[in-house]
Amino acid sequence: MLFNSFSFLIFFPTVTALYFLIPHRYRWFFLLMASWVFYMAFLPVYILILGLTIAIDYSAGLLIERTEGKKKKVFLILSIVSTCGAIFVFKYFNFFNSNLAQAAHFLHWNYPIESLSLILPVGISFYTFQGISYVIEIYRGHQKAETHIGIFALYISFYPQLVAGPIERPGNLLPQFYEKHTYDDQRVMDGLKLMLWGFFKKVVVADKLAMVVDQVYQDPTQFTGIPLMAAALFFGIQVYCDFSGYSDIAIGAAQVMGFRLMDNFNRPFHSASMAEFWRRWHVSLMTWFRDYVYIPLGGNRVGKWRWYFNIFITFTLSGLWHGAHWGMIFWGSLNGCYLIFSDWTKNVRRHCVKGVGLNRFPAFHKGLQIAFTFLLFCFTLIIFRSKTLPDAFYAITHLGAGLGSSEGIKMSMGALYDLSVDRYQLIFTLLSIGIMVLIERMVPLRNMRQMFSKRSVLCRWAMYYLIIFFLIFFGEYNDQVFIYFQF
Repeated sequence: MLFNSFSFLIFFPTVTALYFLIPHRYRWFFLLMASWVFYMAFLPVYILILGLTIAIDYSAGLLIERTEGKKKKVFLILSIVSTCGAIFVFKYFNFFNSNLAQAAHFLHWNYPIESLSLILPVGISFYTFQGISYVIEIYRGHQKAETHIGIFALYISFYPQLVAGPIERPGNLLPQFYEKHTYDDQRVMDGLKLMLWGFFKKVVVADKLAMVVDQVYQDPTQFTGIPLMAAALFFGIQVYCDFSGYSDIAIGAAQVMGFRLMDNFNRPFHSASMAEFWRRWHVSLMTWFRDYVYIPLGGNRVGKWRWYFNIFITFTLSGLWHGAHWGMIFWGSLNGCYLIFSDWTKNVRRHCVKGVGLNRFPAFHKGLQIAFTFLLFCFTLIIFRSKTLPDAFYAITHLGAGLGSSEGIKMSMGALYDLSVDRYQLIFTLLSIGIMVLIERMVPLRNMRQMFSKRSVLCRWAMYYLIIFFLIFFGEYNDQVFIYFQF
């Protein structure tokens, strides 16, 4: 069930109202059933995969807690391998199989294994990682095993964050299912406002920009210059508004019922470096990779070149998490290389800044850093968004094609205008981007849940009505799937 669908418009208030009406001791069961209904709205049969993940991680948690010595590690490994087995079959088998088939063909060997015709279960990468974090925390002694299988199932299945996060840690979410949540006007209003903000970013900004981005990336070889640049920049904003919009809706929906989910984005486009950017972007995933991959590899407590290796491996694996094809692997690796190159050249860049006198204008200098960081991120997204590596290579090598003359610029602009997009709608979309940037500049992350609560009544209601106006008249209500559902 999509958040931006008519079904959710009925599902959410119904579930929320019944949640507060039902006695506390039955709420866990009601929420679990509601979450499974929500998940089965996509494809009912894949509730079996979700159920298998729940059964494996629940059993493993109990066994790990009750076992000592080497057996404890054995149960941990078996649990991770078992839960990752499902994600491998559905998400990665065809990728590795096709590469092995190509290698065999190159060597003139016979390779009889066929690809599988399977649909990727929605959210499998998210709830698998949530389950893995649970068993690892028990193994490390940071978490007690949950004995109530229904509560544990709800921890894995909780509908607001089931299909696209945030990827919660057991220490934060599990205890909340035992708390008795009472109706609170202020909390409910804060949650609804956050949901409203998420819908604005999704249906007004992201889905409008998708109309341009999708046309260009459908066949990028038909374009050069400005359309390719516009698509790259628009997709950077689109993917942020799409995913952070989902996170805001999920966090807001949970907050209405009294649950507090972790913040997943911290105004990443205000970052002055790529290292800062990745501390602000998809926080739940990046902290997951930090805690369970980067730090176990040694983190930064090793020699410099080993540290660079740890960064590279962590980002390469995060790219593979995003998708089972070489483009995603290269995308993740490129982001790792950004961080390595940034550290490697930090002294040179510091001397250059002093040499040209930028250090005397700190605000201007930081503005340049923020703009450059955004452009670097958008550049990597060309690989992320392109269907194939040849498409990505074409788009990258033709970004400036034809822009060396006024005639070339005119033709490139004409190609952009020829896209079948309503120009007035696009103008209002750009205006909505300005509104989003302004609001996120005014309201830091720690206050987003109480958006504008400290502003004057006139300011608050003016912004509420403006957001609602844009939602009604400029929103795209075509059940556009959230981008991160494919992961």
